Amino acid sequence: MTLPPLSLYIHIPWCVQKCPYCDFNSHGQKGQQIPEQEYVQHLLADLRTDAPLTAGRPIHSIFIGGGTPSLLSGEALQTLLDGVRAFTPLTENAEITLEANPGTVEFGRFADYVKAGVNRISIGVQSMQQDKLKALGRIHSADEAKRAAEQARQVGLRSFNLDLMHGLPGQSIDDALGDLRQVIALNPPHISWYQLTIEPNTQFYSKPPTLPEDDTLWQIQELGQELLREAGYQQYEISGYAKPGHQCQHNLNYWRFGDYIGIGCGAHGKITTPDGAIVRTEKVKHPRGYMDLTKPYLYRQWDVTEDERPFEFMMNRLRLAEPCPLDEFQQYTGLDLSQIEPQLQAAQKQSLLSRDSTHIRVTERGHRYLNELLEIFV
Repeated sequence: MTLPPLSLYIHIPWCVQKCPYCDFNSHGQKGQQIPEQEYVQHLLADLRTDAPLTAGRPIHSIFIGGGTPSLLSGEALQTLLDGVRAFTPLTENAEITLEANPGTVEFGRFADYVKAGVNRISIGVQSMQQDKLKALGRIHSADEAKRAAEQARQVGLRSFNLDLMHGLPGQSIDDALGDLRQVIALNPPHISWYQLTIEPNTQFYSKPPTLPEDDTLWQIQELGQELLREAGYQQYEISGYAKPGHQCQHNLNYWRFGDYIGIGCGAHGKITTPDGAIVRTEKVKHPRGYMDLTKPYLYRQWDVTEDERPFEFMMNRLRLAEPCPLDEFQQYTGLDLSQIEPQLQAAQKQSLLSRDSTHIRVTERGHRYLNELLEIFV
């Protein structure tokens, strides 16, 4: 069994306000200052606690997500990344991404983030239409999104991403494609373009908005993918589109069944140990509990059993457009390929997968019916 590449996920739990579609572990500020320096020290203590699981392996990428990480000051982020670098080895070209919302950033703060070591920023645009932004509970305007994209271009980042949703309440095909055209016109190296889904434990779940019909959603998807291809974006993952050389390395590690340490409120981790165990971790969700010195940061920890590994591997790996080397299954799960041979044959028979002597690849039909494909491996 081979130890896969290792990444680090850092969760910042605060937002200005909670969006009605958001099921992430986030908490509205409610007009209060966030305890950023105290929280940073807890993050670094959490990282030290997890260190024995990784035995000094180098970190290939860092992703600072939330919540709204761009609420952190440049000083707090400098302290955080200095602490990470002092305690864990980073590869020479490690990708370091920070999520930002257009309504919570200005040029000086972006420059401070770059000075601290951030080399990629992901900006949550979601829509370029004011009525749609209001329906989504977003606090920024389309003009602020454009300014944030321009700032990201000017501060010397290696890359940046714009997040955009489609399938929004009351959204027509023309509305959705208009949004996409405006984002493409900003020429970001990477676009995350994904459909709004209604998740449990959200305001939209308790009071569902009227969303476009399935036929409309499918037309938006097909026409939007054509626009992205024409603009030079390559789809490498279900919702990931990048100019050549600008794929998100952190996300690629997730989908390739790589390992990642998760620190911060509610953060999840996946670690492969030298003896072949695959361990998943989840941290305490609420900031008050997480920063309680009398309690551990770890909420729960469990092993991924051999029976669970085929589905977990495929659930991640089959999101990608690239072919999957068959030997990666054995390397990263510790299982023989014969254990999923019946499932592979069933998927091929339904034209959901294609296969040669060394690789499997999801077909166009397989990407369209990905849930049905994954069910074969449950």
